[in-house]
Order: sequence, then C-alpha cells, then structure tokens
Amino acid sequence: MHPTDRIIVALDVDTRRAAENMVDRLGAECRFYKVGLELLTAAGPGLVERLVADGKEVFLDLKLFEIPNSVAGAVRAAGALGVSMVTVHSMGGTGIMAAAVAAAGDFPRLRVLALTVVTSMTSADLAAVGISASAEDQVLRLAGLAEGAGCHGVIAAPQEAGALRGRLGPRALIVTPGVVLPGESRGDHARPGTPRAAVAAGASHVVVGRAVTRAADPAAALRLVRGDLLVLNTPGAR
Repeated sequence: MHPTDRIIVALDVDTRRAAENMVDRLGAECRFYKVGLELLTAAGPGLVERLVADGKEVFLDLKLFEIPNSVAGAVRAAGALGVSMVTVHSMGGTGIMAAAVAAAGDFPRLRVLALTVVTSMTSADLAAVGISASAEDQVLRLAGLAEGAGCHGVIAAPQEAGALRGRLGPRALIVTPGVVLPGESRGDHARPGTPRAAVAAGASHVVVGRAVTRAADPAAALRLVRGDLLVLNTPGAR
C-alpha cells in the first residue's frame, strides 16, 4: 500500500465551514478523511456526501454501541452515504458486530472496523471499570471477537499494531489513531506512537490529527508525514 493511501486525516473540528476549509487547504494532498461524532452532529451528513462526491474516502467514526437492530440501521445509513469505513464498539459483543457486518454486506465498498480500547485508556482505567486484563490483552481479546464476527479490521493504539498483526494475519485492516510526530505532545492519547513505528509494526492506516490540521501549512505537514512513511519503502529502512 502506498503511503498516501495509509494516511487518514481526522477532521476534528466543530463546524462544516472549518472542515471544508481544511479539505480545501489540503486539496489533492489528502484523499482519506475521518469524520467523528462531533463533526457529524454539527454538520450533518451533507459534509460526508460532499467529500464522497469529491472523490474522497471517508472513515465515519461512529463507535456504534447499541442493540443489534439499531447498529445495523446506522451501518446501512453509513453505507448509503458512500463511506469506506465505519466503526462499531467491540465491547458490545459479537451480536452487534455481526449485525453491523451483515448490514454492510449491501455495500461492497464499506468496511466494518471494531474499536477495541480507546487510545486515552490505560490498564488502570480498565481496572476501574472492572476489567482486570492489561490494555494490550484486552485489545487482543476484543480483536479475536471482532474477527469471529466477520469484521474487516480493528481500531487500536499504535503500540498494539504489532501484536494485532500477528493475531489477525496479513489481510486485516488495523487502523491506528493516537499517532504523534516525534516531539509532538501526546495530547489525550495514553498509548501513542509515531506514524512510521505504527506502520512498521503492522498498521494498515494511521489517523493523523493536530499535527496536520493545526499546522501553519497543513499540506506541507501532511507531506512530512507521508515522507516519513516513504522511508519504509526503502530496503532495510525502519
């Protein structure tokens, strides 16, 4: 996979105008965007429709966690918008993940990804809600459930990419938010990693946010991220 196809830019803004301004500034430099709950709630589905109409791919990060029938309905709605990826929360269990996968079957381009453990959580946070497993063990446990339910891949922190690739094999999508550039603040992410390290370990995609969207020149910042990943195509480079 070419580095351009691995990078998803997170449109973590609160208005449609701000999102469209960022998309316009990035232009042809970016072909894949993440739209999360904040932006979808503020801007509605029209922004997603515009991105798809402009030839962009959209990762609709809904983190669906509901009864199976409701999850299936939301996945069908996402598929009708033309998005490429949608997320369901693996903690909901096999039932909701299987319902999501079945609903996505009507949309050949739509991939269902299971969120494992959000990147802001630590093993201590899991213990506080009654889960005794470490963060990595819980990620692998949930990834196994997602695989059994037919999900196309998982969402996890960069630090778990290697273990997940070993668990899920070469074809699964492993999408890693929580990537930060060297020297950049880790922000809300408790289990971060650099884009290069995530991809080298086995991530299929990296989600990049503030390092690009808050840069003085977002297109130049995105080229830096892409250039860092291009190093991995050089024989012997890691």
